[in-house]
Amino acid sequence: MLVFPEFDPIALSLGPIEVHWYGLMYVLAFLTAYALATYRAKSRDGWTAEMVSDLVFYGAIGVILGGRIGYVLFYEFNKFLSDPVWLFKVWTGGMSFHGGFIGVMIAMLFFARKYQKTAFQTLDFIAPCVPTGLFFGRIGNFIGGELVGRPVENLNYPLAMIFPHVDNIPRHPSQLYQALGEGILLFILLWWFSAKPRPRMAVSAVFLMGYGLARFFVEFFREPDADQGFILLGWVTKGQLLSFPMIIIGMWMLWYAYRRRIYDWGPQKNT
Repeated sequence: MLVFPEFDPIALSLGPIEVHWYGLMYVLAFLTAYALATYRAKSRDGWTAEMVSDLVFYGAIGVILGGRIGYVLFYEFNKFLSDPVWLFKVWTGGMSFHGGFIGVMIAMLFFARKYQKTAFQTLDFIAPCVPTGLFFGRIGNFIGGELVGRPVENLNYPLAMIFPHVDNIPRHPSQLYQALGEGILLFILLWWFSAKPRPRMAVSAVFLMGYGLARFFVEFFREPDADQGFILLGWVTKGQLLSFPMIIIGMWMLWYAYRRRIYDWGPQKNT
């Protein structure tokens, strides 16, 4: 039986400066996104190194503000009311993907306006660079011992893990499942799909569907938040309720993208 290793929340100590694992994961996420976006810019018309730097900066602001505010609104609003300063303690953990997603969408609108691009020109460009950030985020969740999985039914399951700070019940390491599904597999899918010219909006659509499906599936192995539980039909979690619209909207966007057939690069580029 695997036992969750108790990680020191401090990853690095440099004199009076302490770097938390959670913060380190965000740094790795942004650096990786910058490297991938820089690589993509080399084969895309109308993208420069300066624009990539601005894009990642805008995205980082959107992720941090949107993720934290979304977590407060969706999951811990009562805690915020009792301690408003807690909103700013991002190093303690507590970020919402769906909130971060909304934050990034808003940030990308500001970026697109600055550089006179459409919203989906911007989103299609950056979408394949996002899953690696999700991967690091879920690894941060695992290191922090948060968002644990549900109890396993088969005690011989090789990945069953006991989280001593929670209880002594063997559970699914759902954080690692999410790192695999939302991170690695979604990255491979999007990087492959976006390697060839696709209609405007199509890459963003695949991201929505891919993330929505991965999150909806893994929620069956993740313990619902204690203060939320199952909020619909006795089995639907908050994460599934927030992810389902992403799947539907993504399907419609993909259909609409191929119906319009507007291309921003490649031999089919519209002039």
